[in-house]
This record gives sequence, C-alpha cells and structure tokens, in this order.
Amino acid sequence: MRIVTTSEDLKALATELTKAPYIALDTEFMRDQTYWPKLCLIQAASKDVEAIIDPMADSIDLSPFYALLADPKIVKVLHASRQDIEIFFQQGGVIPDPLFDTQIAAMVCGFGEAASYETLSRKLAHGEVDKSARFTDWGRRPLSPRQLEYALADVTHLRIVYEKLAEELRTSGRASWVQEEIAALQNPALYRLEPEQAWKRMKLRTASRRFVAMLATLAAWREREAQTRDIPRSRVLKDDALLEIAAHPPETADALERMRAIPKGFATSRYGKALLDAIREGREASPPADMPAERPRRKREPSQAAIDLLKTLLRLRADEARVAPRLIANADDIDRLAAFEDEGVAALQGWRADVFGNDARALRDGRLALALKKGEAVVVETA
Repeated sequence: MRIVTTSEDLKALATELTKAPYIALDTEFMRDQTYWPKLCLIQAASKDVEAIIDPMADSIDLSPFYALLADPKIVKVLHASRQDIEIFFQQGGVIPDPLFDTQIAAMVCGFGEAASYETLSRKLAHGEVDKSARFTDWGRRPLSPRQLEYALADVTHLRIVYEKLAEELRTSGRASWVQEEIAALQNPALYRLEPEQAWKRMKLRTASRRFVAMLATLAAWREREAQTRDIPRSRVLKDDALLEIAAHPPETADALERMRAIPKGFATSRYGKALLDAIREGREASPPADMPAERPRRKREPSQAAIDLLKTLLRLRADEARVAPRLIANADDIDRLAAFEDEGVAALQGWRADVFGNDARALRDGRLALALKKGEAVVVETA
C-alpha cells in the first residue's frame, strides 16, 4: 500500500495522477469536538494508481494535491462530496472542478434518494466494503493496516462505480441533469463561513424584520465564538436558544437565565455577558440586505388533497423516469404548485418540467387525472 508522508513523495504522486482522465477521492476527518474540521487522510485512486496521503505528516506540503483538484483535464470523482469540498475549500482554497458526485448521479440512474457508497459498490462494482473501521479515530497515529485498507477501499470501488454511472448517463442522455446539481455544489458561497452569513443556516420562524435582524446578530456572535474557541456551534449555544432569544430578547442576565433553552449558569458567565452585549447590538441592528422577502398573502390556500395528488403524480413520474423524487421537486415546490404560485418553481423548468412539471400543471388544470387500475395508481387524460 502506498502511503505518502513527504512533500517529495506527494509531488511525485501528483505528477503520476496528472496523466489520469479521472481521480476517485475521499477524505477522513474529525470534527465532532472542533469547529474547524481536522483533515486526517486523503485517499486517491486513478485507473492505475492507488495511494493514501497523510496530511498530518510533519511538514508535508499539500499544494500539489490542491493543484490536481483545479486541473481542468481531470475529473474529480467523489461520493456525497459536500463535506469533502468544504475541507478542500477552507484548507486549500479550491473547489474540485470538473466534479462528478456519484450520489447525485445515482439519483438520476434509479438508485433512490440517497444511495450509500456501500450500496453502489455492491451493485455496480460487485465489491463489499468493510465498515468495521467506520468509527476510527483518524487523528491517532499510527493507523493499523486494517484501518488503512478500509480507508483505501473508499476509492478503489469508486472507480468502477464512476465508470458505470457515467456510461449510463451517456446512454440515457441525462448527463446534463447531473451537472446542474453538481454546479450548485460548486458554489463557493456554500463553504464560506462568514459570521454575518451564519443566520442563513437556521430555519426562520418568521420573516419579521426585527426578528431576522436580532437573529443575524446573535448567529454572527455565536459563529465568531465557535471559530475563536474552535468548538462546534452547538457547544456555544444551540439553535433553539438563539431562536428563542431572537423572538423574545431578554434585557438582563436574570431574564436570560430564566429562558428555557439557556444552560444553567450561562447567563452569569463571561460568554453570557458577551451574549447580552450582542442582544443589545441586535436591538439597534438593521436586517440583512439579503433577508428573504415576505411572501404576499395567498389568494388561495392549497388543500391537503391537492398537495397529496401532486405528490402521488410526482412519485409516479419519478418511478417511470427512474429518478429520485426529491431531485425533481421538493415539498416547497409541491406546496407552491398546489397554490398556483408558479413563478420561480424549479420543477417547471428544463428537464424537470418534461418529467413532472408540465403534467403537474395539467393535473391541476383538470386535463389529467389519477385513477386506480388493477390496484395501481395510473395517470389518465381527461380530454
């Protein structure tokens, strides 16, 4: 097994990999106790080369690896790539391009909503992945041969999975469907951890300007604390606490202490005092310029029956196309279609309209209907 622990060896590996049309990649990292992920291993495999890179090795320079990620001639293949991309972006300043995510491709090729790497390996590469080392502490050294074999298996089968999915997409003409989703994953805004943008990761209870202004201030305070102390956000304060404070901002430490979501003793700690300062700042803050606009009051509220009919149609059309339903339309799309709020609905654009959106409009307009035939739901034309 090839283990790369020096800058010189990494440079040699990168030179070999530059000749490959694609590289299968995976990472092992730890972040359950920290804010910043700790990159522990990088696994890489082309058709002819397999290697594990140890980013924790003394003085190793990862620049040649990050240069590979940006090489436009090499497809970078990952499975469920978002967390890997986040690490590459934060530590190397690069987003893999071109990129192929096998989980997204599998959703278009009939493998369901979130096919696991193990499932794809078994069905496409006829290989079994030993998951006994799944909960390894990847930050400890030395790693055992079994742990290293487990890590490398995450890219060796991935090569075959990629080749078969790519061929299926070429045959079906659906490569552009996948690329649309992958392009969204390559948006740098997803991976920038700017405190002022932290509120966007939270589920807003209301679009009230006062609430959002306070929440944005509190979320920025928490983000800075977590970054400075290098601890998970939830170790500073949980989302529920920030949402409760934003809805009912306390004016004193005593009032803060009495809030249900605040840990005992937090209000009188130095972090509690800093939080009270943030609350005072939030009272004077303006809402973010890019806060979501309040939707106008609906002319009609969709009935649950209409929503259920559209969901049934979505399942039927997704099954016929062998595409995961959530790749075609999400719950908000269905809700807006049922309410005749078509503007901006992704399910009415491009390939999604061909698969589902056009029929959704026809069902809504009475030109299609759902019926039972021999115990199975079917779509029938009414005209």
